[in-house]
Amino acid sequence: MAVEKNTYLLSYDVGTTGLKTCLFSSQNQLKLVASSLAKYPLYLCEGGGAEQDPQDWYNAMATTTKQVLLQSNIESSLIRGISFCSQMQALVLVDSQGNALRNAFSYLDQRATNELKEGMAHGLTIAGANIVKLLISLAITKAVATSVKDPVWKYQWVKKHESEIYARIHKWLDVKEYLIAQLTGAFVMTEDSAFATLLFNVRKRIWSPLMCKMLKVDPSHLPPIIRSTDEAGKLSQKAADFLGLQAGTPVFGGGGDAAIIGLGSGSAKAGDSHIYIGTSGWLSTVVERSMVDPKTKTAAIVSALPGFFTYFCELETAGKCLEWVKDHLALDEINLYLDKKLVTDSPEAIATNLYEYMASVIDSIPPGSNRVLFTPWLHGNRCPFEDCNVRGMFFNVSLETGKTEMIRAVTEGVCLHMRWFLEVQERTIKTSPTIRFVGGGALSPVTCQILSDTLGRNIQTIEQPQNVGALGAAIIAAMGLGLYKSAQEATQAIVVGALYTPRVEAKAVYDRNYSVYKQLYRCNKKLFAALNCRE
Repeated sequence: MAVEKNTYLLSYDVGTTGLKTCLFSSQNQLKLVASSLAKYPLYLCEGGGAEQDPQDWYNAMATTTKQVLLQSNIESSLIRGISFCSQMQALVLVDSQGNALRNAFSYLDQRATNELKEGMAHGLTIAGANIVKLLISLAITKAVATSVKDPVWKYQWVKKHESEIYARIHKWLDVKEYLIAQLTGAFVMTEDSAFATLLFNVRKRIWSPLMCKMLKVDPSHLPPIIRSTDEAGKLSQKAADFLGLQAGTPVFGGGGDAAIIGLGSGSAKAGDSHIYIGTSGWLSTVVERSMVDPKTKTAAIVSALPGFFTYFCELETAGKCLEWVKDHLALDEINLYLDKKLVTDSPEAIATNLYEYMASVIDSIPPGSNRVLFTPWLHGNRCPFEDCNVRGMFFNVSLETGKTEMIRAVTEGVCLHMRWFLEVQERTIKTSPTIRFVGGGALSPVTCQILSDTLGRNIQTIEQPQNVGALGAAIIAAMGLGLYKSAQEATQAIVVGALYTPRVEAKAVYDRNYSVYKQLYRCNKKLFAALNCRE
């Protein structure tokens, strides 16, 4: 691979709680040069709403971009390409100038319960969907809009409750598409984001007129579709001045986190599996065909890799559970630990030391947390069951239970849910014997070992797993520029980390806990509904 000397790629990882900007050198292999993280709020609204201000994302881009350029002392003219990895299934409604008409609906938003029922869950149903609409959806999109969190129902919510805003819609965008519009003035949507709207004809790779008609979506609101590696446009002078970059820099489509993080983990061929634990979490396996299991809400989504799909199970509050521990269960202890470590500089350093602290605490407790279980469903659950009423709980707490057992149980609860995902996927496909583990959760060797013990699989990390999304986005930009001939070639440059193997005695404990864990939802479903149903 012949690579031009001293060239750089800038990638933006746009998460639920913060945006990370990473600058990579493209000489010989992709190496991280500098990174910066900026946090922003998630607004929880009455009735299950979850929103974000799109301007917060753009402001975070400017802050972190300038910081990265300052850290690296790199001239912006040397940056050859820009790309994205971002949260998915948000709804950003913009006018013809690209201005957001209201706060963006986060993928976590649950307000559109009635819209879902009116649009899909009526008449003769299977897996919560009208049988006719289900069959049409499966034939065209290879998925079904049966979740209250699917963006099409948020769109319908706006039509019903905010008609003045609906009347001003020019385009429906996702998170990175909004930012691409700010950078270039272009309204586009990558194939993976288009798939996530559940209006995308997977075979023809176009918007489906029939799906738009069936789900009552105005086709004029949908932007042109591009591939992840396509150039969406050039950086405008206005955006360049705002970010401190060079006008005319190519901006590539990039992809949503579910499509990009697998690439950054090194999953580039059929059968490769990875687990991600960041704010959310998932198990994903690369497959060569589309497939869906409506019963478990598992589907093969369009990959950023041309011709591939990724079979995907998601837990929407994974690392978010650890953040909850930090804020509510161990705030004093963590602050004391951070003070002793003199960690006062950056959110990223604080996050890294949070995982270090958690590891030091939970490693003092034996596997199984002395029979205490935690369910990581802090904002409902989506897979392998859909229920917006379900919540987190500690189960089997006794007089002997201490805070340390409870903290370890939170980590184990996330890992037990990943085992549930593995069981779901193994019914349909073959997952890889060694699973790549990435995201902030992979920073903790203790968590890596717990995951290996819980799953009974080898677990392997990569160097700097917390930057996996940005790395995947940089690979996309490099492919778009022709620096790599294929994704397989690009992923050969990823530096792998430690390998963890399951311990027999710990696996036996987790087998016991898992058998109980899977029953907790079934046994408490009606009780969750009695407490949390908003009707």
